[in-house]
Formats: sequence, structure tokens, C-alpha cells
Amino acid sequence: MKIDLNSDLGEGYGAYTVADDAALMQHISSANVACGYHAGDPMIMDRTIRLAREHGVDLGAHVSFPDLLGFGRRKIDMPLPELESHILYQLGALEGLARRADHQITHMNPHGALGNLASCDPDVAKSVVGATMDFDPEIAFLALPGSAMEAAALDRGARVVRLFLADRGYLPNGQLAPRSQEGAVIHDPAQVVERVVEVLKTGELTTTTGQVIPMPVDSILIHSDTAGAVDLATRLRAEITKQGGAITPLSQQ
Repeated sequence: MKIDLNSDLGEGYGAYTVADDAALMQHISSANVACGYHAGDPMIMDRTIRLAREHGVDLGAHVSFPDLLGFGRRKIDMPLPELESHILYQLGALEGLARRADHQITHMNPHGALGNLASCDPDVAKSVVGATMDFDPEIAFLALPGSAMEAAALDRGARVVRLFLADRGYLPNGQLAPRSQEGAVIHDPAQVVERVVEVLKTGELTTTTGQVIPMPVDSILIHSDTAGAVDLATRLRAEITKQGGAITPLSQQ
């Protein structure tokens, strides 16, 4: 069983550091790098790309609404062609720095409010997928199973990597529970590891309402800005290996 272990990295800004990217990079197999819209700047992006290449970690674009103040968690209404231009802008910025570091973008994963919207809104999903494929049709999409973005990517013949967020609660429809809702974020590392093992063994997940839903998974996401993220990554990697899994970059699956 090959499983990708990925994390959202490069989410500092200027002199501010959000997570221990260097430590996390030793435990994950794929990185989603902030492209300057919700976090990150050219120097942080460059450093994170080089760390990824050094550790043999796949490089992904973590695109967002232009929302530095809100960390990309606020929805911004805009025409779809404008959204597509913003996505292309971020992909181009990451690609420019990646070329110099002799690395390449293998996947993309929309962040925060944009990710939530792309998961449930077919029109937004088509724009995210379309703009990305216009940039590079070989880029894979990290998407929630059964989401609008998964459907849009499959409709275009793109590769989909089914994503499971280790520390987030899910609704019965397969969408993430809003952060304002009880049980939306799981803080106990032991509980996070337990539910990941449950998903990998059974292909099913217990939602915040107690309902069990299908949850096929190719990649497990660890939020780097969660307290104890490095310890959680260490524990997850060890447990997945113990269960017979092999931590493998998504490009090698």
C-alpha cells in the first residue's frame, strides 16, 4: 500500500515563521507550497522549494484567494476569468523559482476558502482545474473524494489524488466541517492517528454526526501550522509503516 504524506509548507511571511518546515520535510513525501497569496513570499518559496528537492519531496502549488490578512480563509467573490488569472499567476511564480532550483511542480491543492469552494461549487472547480491544465496538463490534483473538484479533474482527463485531511472533521456529504463547528478540528494526536489508521484499513470514515461514509485515500494531509505538527508527522509515518504502508511521493504511485 503506497500512501503519500503531504503538508502545507512555506506559510510564513517576511520575518514571520509559522511552522518548522525543515523538520517536517524529513517526514513527508509531498509538499504544498504557499504561492504568496495567503502566505509565503519569494524568499520563503525559494527556500521551501530547495528543501523539497533536497529531501526528494514532491512539489505542489498551494494556491489561494488573494487574502494575506485572512490567511486565505475568507471567500472573495470575483468573476471566474479573474480567478483563473490569479491561479495562473501563482503557478507561474512557483514554477519560476522551481526551475532555478531544478525542481518541478507535480501537483496542486487549493487552500482554505478557495479549496472549500472548489470542493462544492462545480463552476469554481472547473475554473481551478481549467486554469491549472492550461498551465501544465500533467499536474495532478489533490481533491476530496466525491468533491466537485475531483469530478472536474476527472472530466478533463487529469490525474486525481484522493486527499484525506488527518486532523479535520467531515460532514456526511464528504465535505469538511466548518471550523466554527464542534469537532471540525481534532487536536488530540492519538485520535488523529487512530482515525487515519481506520480510514486506511477500512476505506471508511466516521463523520462528525456519527455517520460512516466511504473514504478512499491516496494521500494524507498534515497541517503544518497545527501545534505539534512535526510530532504528528513522525507518529503517522511510523504507524502507517507499521500497518504495512509505504510512504511514497504521489508522483511515484
